[in-house]
Amino acid sequence: MNEKYSKAPNILTCKDLDYLKDIFGWHYTTYKLMINSLDYIEDKSVYEMINECVKLLEEHMNLIIKLVKDGINEE
Repeated sequence: MNEKYSKAPNILTCKDLDYLKDIFGWHYTTYKLMINSLDYIEDKSVYEMINECVKLLEEHMNLIIKLVKDGINEE
Protein backbone atom coordinates (compact mmCIF):
# COMPACT_ATOMS: atom_id res chain seq x y z
CA MET A 1 0.00 0.00 0.00
CA ASN A 2 2.90 2.38 0.66
CA GLU A 3 4.50 2.05 -2.76
CA LYS A 4 6.90 4.76 -3.80
CA TYR A 5 7.20 5.78 -7.41
CA SER A 6 10.22 7.27 -9.12
CA LYS A 7 7.73 9.21 -11.26
CA ALA A 8 3.99 9.75 -11.14
CA PRO A 9 1.89 6.98 -12.73
CA ASN A 10 0.28 7.81 -16.07
CA ILE A 11 -3.37 7.84 -14.98
CA LEU A 12 -6.35 10.17 -15.05
CA THR A 13 -8.16 10.61 -11.76
CA CYS A 14 -11.84 11.45 -11.39
CA LYS A 15 -10.81 14.99 -10.52
CA ASP A 16 -8.75 15.17 -13.74
CA LEU A 17 -11.76 14.00 -15.75
CA ASP A 18 -14.04 16.56 -14.11
CA TYR A 19 -11.57 19.31 -14.93
CA LEU A 20 -11.21 18.13 -18.56
CA LYS A 21 -15.00 17.99 -18.85
CA ASP A 22 -15.23 21.62 -17.71
CA ILE A 23 -12.50 22.74 -20.10
CA PHE A 24 -14.14 20.87 -22.99
CA GLY A 25 -17.49 22.50 -22.15
CA TRP A 26 -15.98 25.99 -22.17
CA HIS A 27 -14.32 25.33 -25.51
CA TYR A 28 -17.43 23.78 -27.05
CA THR A 29 -19.68 26.65 -25.95
CA THR A 30 -17.27 29.23 -27.38
CA TYR A 31 -16.85 27.14 -30.55
CA LYS A 32 -20.61 27.01 -31.14
CA LEU A 33 -21.01 30.76 -30.55
CA MET A 34 -18.22 31.54 -33.01
CA ILE A 35 -19.39 29.07 -35.66
CA ASN A 36 -22.91 30.50 -35.50
CA SER A 37 -21.63 34.07 -35.78
CA LEU A 38 -19.58 33.47 -38.95
CA ASP A 39 -22.64 33.82 -41.21
CA TYR A 40 -23.25 37.35 -39.91
CA ILE A 41 -19.73 38.79 -40.11
CA GLU A 42 -19.18 41.09 -43.06
CA ASP A 43 -15.65 42.31 -42.33
CA LYS A 44 -13.22 39.89 -43.99
CA SER A 45 -10.41 40.36 -41.45
CA VAL A 46 -12.78 39.77 -38.52
CA TYR A 47 -14.20 36.71 -40.29
CA GLU A 48 -10.71 35.28 -40.81
CA MET A 49 -9.76 35.94 -37.18
CA ILE A 50 -12.91 34.24 -35.87
CA ASN A 51 -12.36 31.34 -38.27
CA GLU A 52 -8.79 30.91 -36.95
CA CYS A 53 -10.18 30.89 -33.40
CA VAL A 54 -12.67 28.19 -34.43
CA LYS A 55 -9.81 26.06 -35.77
CA LEU A 56 -7.83 26.55 -32.56
CA LEU A 57 -10.83 25.57 -30.44
CA GLU A 58 -11.30 22.44 -32.57
CA GLU A 59 -7.65 21.51 -32.02
CA HIS A 60 -8.00 21.98 -28.26
CA MET A 61 -11.21 19.93 -28.10
CA ASN A 62 -9.55 17.14 -30.09
CA LEU A 63 -6.56 17.25 -27.74
CA ILE A 64 -8.85 16.89 -24.73
CA ILE A 65 -10.60 13.92 -26.36
CA LYS A 66 -7.21 12.36 -27.10
CA LEU A 67 -6.07 12.85 -23.49
CA VAL A 68 -9.17 11.09 -22.21
CA LYS A 69 -8.86 8.25 -24.72
CA ASP A 70 -5.16 7.77 -23.96
CA GLY A 71 -5.93 7.82 -20.23
CA ILE A 72 -8.12 4.76 -20.62
CA ASN A 73 -5.37 2.40 -21.73
CA GLU A 74 -6.00 -1.09 -20.44
CA GLU A 75 -2.77 -2.89 -19.71
